Parts: sequence; C-alpha cells; structure tokens
Amino acid sequence: MSEITVQSVYFEKQGRSNTERTLQIARARAEELGIRTVLVATTSGATGVRAAQELQGFNVVVVTHSTGFSEPNHQELTPENRRAIEAAGAKILTCQHAFGGVGRAVRKKLGTYELEEIIAYTLRIFGEGMKVACEMAMMAADAGLVRTDEPVIAIAGTGRGADTAVVLRPTNAQTFFDMRIMEILCKPRFASPKGKMV
Repeated sequence: MSEITVQSVYFEKQGRSNTERTLQIARARAEELGIRTVLVATTSGATGVRAAQELQGFNVVVVTHSTGFSEPNHQELTPENRRAIEAAGAKILTCQHAFGGVGRAVRKKLGTYELEEIIAYTLRIFGEGMKVACEMAMMAADAGLVRTDEPVIAIAGTGRGADTAVVLRPTNAQTFFDMRIMEILCKPRFASPKGKMV
C-alpha cells in the first residue's frame, strides 16, 4: 500500500499572527504539488493584499465577504486594498456566501436554522478557517474561477488574518458532497474563551 507523508502545522494561537507562516506553508506545498491556483479569504483586504504579493506567479483568487454582510450596501474590502490586490495580479470574487445566503435570512426572520448553516457549524468543529476554505471553494467554482477536477490551496482564518491552509478539490454548491479535503497543511489548536488550550 502506498502512502504520502505530509507535514501539518498546528498553531498554538488562532488569528492574524499566523498569516505570514500560513502563506509560506501554502506556497511551499503548492510548489511541491504543482498547484497553480490559491484561494484566499479576506475581509478588509489586508490578508488578500499580503497573499497576492507573497503568491506572485500563482493564480490567486481573493474571496471577500458579500456586499451587505456587515451592514446594508457596505463592502468591507477597502478601495485601497482592492487596487493593491488587482495591481499584484490577483482576481477578486465577491458573491453570496455558499453557507449563508437565503438560509441565513430564514434564521434571522423565523428563528430556525437552515441546512447550509448546519453544515457550516459542522465544519467549524475543525475550525472557522476550515469552514471558510470549503465555502469559498464552492463560491469560486460556481463563479467559474476554479476547476472542479483540479486541486487548489485554500487559505482562510479565524476572525482576521490567515491561520488555516488546506489542499482540496473544489466542487459546485449543488454538488457539495463531492468536495474532497486532501491535505490539512496548517490550522490552529483553539484556545477556549478563558485562554486555556483545548
């Protein structure tokens, strides 16, 4: 039986302090595997800018929050960061969140959870970054920015910054259960609200 040994890094703390290391890990593994496409989650765009700069030469797709996510008619990606991401040669994807569209409206209006939010909560047992990595892979596939028959690196985080990177094979939202997480490159070991390691 053949096997592949891949190093996984587990951060003691979650969040933006891991961004540089996460990008380094992702770049090194993409180069080893010959993966050309990297998805990166961003809110204000700071992580997207850093990733677009660090991952020059790759097909970088920076995935933002949907417009109206935090407040009506507001896009959290700043105009300055948008320009910097595009100047570095990366693409930007802004669309409905795969795990938070109409189902979230049902929860807010009627007080009951819908299927996609249950899936999101289930993925969060691996960490917020894992949920976001899967979500943005579907969003990018639905937008035609990634292929569903080629692996990509997906980089996401907990709150701000990047602390999670995985190799996965994307799929469209309508075929969600065909997605395959192939390798976990890095993720945080979560601290409890009191700061003790779990």
